[in-house]
Amino acid sequence: MKEITGGICAAKGFKAAGVHCGIRANRTKKDLALIVADVRCAAAGVYTTNKVKGAPITVDKLHLADGYAQAILVNSGNANTCAANGVELATQCCELVAKAAGVAAEDVLPASTGVIGQPMTLEPFERGIPAAVAELAASAEASDSAAVAIMTTDVTKKEYAVEFTVGGKTCALGAISKGSGMIAPNMATMLAFYTTDAAIAPAMLQKALKEVVVDTYNQMSVDLDTSTNDTMLIMASGLAGNAIIDCEGPDYDAFVEALTAIASHMAALTASGGEGATHLITCTVSHGKDKATARAIAKSVVCSNLFKAAVFGRDANWGRILCAIGYTPGDFSIDKCCVWLESAAGSVYVCENAAYHPYSEEEAAKVLAEHDIVVRVDMGEGEAEAKAWGCDLTYEYVKINGDYRS
Repeated sequence: MKEITGGICAAKGFKAAGVHCGIRANRTKKDLALIVADVRCAAAGVYTTNKVKGAPITVDKLHLADGYAQAILVNSGNANTCAANGVELATQCCELVAKAAGVAAEDVLPASTGVIGQPMTLEPFERGIPAAVAELAASAEASDSAAVAIMTTDVTKKEYAVEFTVGGKTCALGAISKGSGMIAPNMATMLAFYTTDAAIAPAMLQKALKEVVVDTYNQMSVDLDTSTNDTMLIMASGLAGNAIIDCEGPDYDAFVEALTAIASHMAALTASGGEGATHLITCTVSHGKDKATARAIAKSVVCSNLFKAAVFGRDANWGRILCAIGYTPGDFSIDKCCVWLESAAGSVYVCENAAYHPYSEEEAAKVLAEHDIVVRVDMGEGEAEAKAWGCDLTYEYVKINGDYRS
């Protein structure tokens, strides 16, 4: 497996585009992305666990009932949530894509991000969708354009692609995503769209997606707020020519490994780009009692607002880490818990057997001055491992969200 260029267009059979359609007042900001496959694809999705759900999710579930899709339409700037005409609007958008791109309306998957509860009309889509179809291309530049079009408060675009082998055939898997605030997914990132040319049955694709998000997107948080519009969609064109993956085995495992690698990368990118963030915090847990406990401990640490604030202040306040471990739900012991703070500047051993381990505050401050910070936790109980991603809590986060609708 290796990193390749191309993002969402790296896999065979996919084109993308990003345009400004008028949802945003700023005409320099693209606000509509379109991904279209050359063939009808096996497809799968996972969605927010929030009881308040964006209207496109209702349509996605309906359109994915047969396990197939051919296009994804995404707008930014208005979340199409809690609007009386939301489902009708999302459905009409699918019909516009069908007419302009020559695909079935039932094979179009809509998604939306932005402010919740604002009025929304069809008019921008009537302009934007034909314009996006006209710009569709199977290129790295087209993937970039789509990745930019789905951004809201994101500072940078998020895209990635890998190449891997299944059944002797070279396959590609690419992704774009967005998400900077309101990130505590419990399913997937705020919006994430994946494409692959591997041949895989819809049921196995859905299984793989659900399996992978548990250790990737579900282990990532910016601010503990689960969005109403969280959506992760994947389409598989099958054009790589491998024997179709229709059961568990080596080919399925290879696919899951590639999906896990790219999802882990995208989860880290999302946490690193959290609103106002100046640090990426990665917590690794080893020798946990069991997998579920290890996952919960890692996520508890990256979600601690007190520890996130300490990282922002470059304060090696390890007691906040131990506190977060201690209030993690579950039956486990903290007696053998040891903690290190690490970065490119070095490693500082701060906690041994749940107690203070002598360390240099000066060295710890140097470690915490780096952008990428690792909290390494050894629970000393079992063999389970887990990882979670988060970011520091800064003044800028409050400013961004205080002015979000301004």
